[in-house]
Amino acid sequence: MIGSRTARTLVTALYFILLARSLGSDGYGAFTAACAIIGIVSPFASLGTGNVLVQYVARNREEFPVRWGHCLLVTLISGVLLTAVVLVIVPLALTHGVPLPLIACIAIAELIFARLLDAAAMAFQAFERLAVTGWIILALSVSRLLAASLLLHTRHATAVHWSVLYLASTVVPAVIALCYVARELGAPRFGRWTTPRDLLTGLYFSVSQAAQTVYNDIDKAMLARLSGLAAAGIYAAAYRIIDAAFSPVLSVLAATYAGFFRHGQQGLQSSSAFARRIMPRTFLYSLFAASLLWVAAPYLPFIIGPQFNDSVWVLRWLSPLLVLRNLHYLAADSLTGAGYQSTRTLLQLLVAALNIGLNIALLPRYSWRGAVWTSLASDGVIALAMWIALWYLRAREVKRCNVLSPEWVEA
Repeated sequence: MIGSRTARTLVTALYFILLARSLGSDGYGAFTAACAIIGIVSPFASLGTGNVLVQYVARNREEFPVRWGHCLLVTLISGVLLTAVVLVIVPLALTHGVPLPLIACIAIAELIFARLLDAAAMAFQAFERLAVTGWIILALSVSRLLAASLLLHTRHATAVHWSVLYLASTVVPAVIALCYVARELGAPRFGRWTTPRDLLTGLYFSVSQAAQTVYNDIDKAMLARLSGLAAAGIYAAAYRIIDAAFSPVLSVLAATYAGFFRHGQQGLQSSSAFARRIMPRTFLYSLFAASLLWVAAPYLPFIIGPQFNDSVWVLRWLSPLLVLRNLHYLAADSLTGAGYQSTRTLLQLLVAALNIGLNIALLPRYSWRGAVWTSLASDGVIALAMWIALWYLRAREVKRCNVLSPEWVEA
């Protein structure tokens, strides 16, 4: 997974450079603003069925055909419905500088085909065939790099041109991935519908991912509306590098995701112990990467163009996010693995609300500087809240076990 995501980071870096040079700060700002808004609703296109699939199949592989069929059916139906909703709502939320065809292409790509590709990757993740998962993840980035290369050779390229290429570069790997799942893991079974409990669990996952998208990406859309597309592009360029630098930690988290569910069967004590074994290496990497970005930030405009000079300041001050995210994700996956996804979701919703409030207060006056301060505050609060919840719930579990069976706990 680390090898795959490292390759994906390099490919994405090339794709980002080509895209930034082709579109400029205004065009790139329009694209990222639309992606940010659509990204908030994209988790609801699958209603968390991919995560539920991993949860069940990691514990019992015989569940795969039914869970896979349910995942595909829900993703297709809800993806189509959400695309229709997005085409009505999103144009009202963005400035007139973001055309409707751009929104339509991104919506179809992200709400239908990208979610189907994610489902295929999670199917192999549930079986811990992570090499295949890694190839599926990498295939999307390679496809988009090829599309960005075509855009660079397009005369008078616009964000709309890119959105069409973006859609095509998502459809192709998604179809290939679905065919490979059918060949390697088997056909889906559509005979049984989900239980209300599974539906609620999936909804928790969807709300959790949507809330995470809010406090990670809503500032880009709000910047586009409150401070202009150029400001959104400057901020989004630096944020894209932060996301790329964090990808090795995400690789470790992806490789251990099924493991959190297995350890979580024994309770939060076991899943948090599993997180503590992972933490030293991921924390040291995050600290090193944050330091490296701070030092290397002045070279950014030489790579992506002089329009992004202000991104140097943004990148430096966003670099601590790598350390904060490391702490946040490990505690959050410990809660999820032990069955406390509802707690994780609630905390993420509260931080999403905090993020929106701070953006409303700071962006009109401080533009992208306010977005930086808001991101640091939100990630700091969510990291602290996750660890406090973990410590409290773990202590409550231990106390409950002591009451029920003190001899067993002592043993």
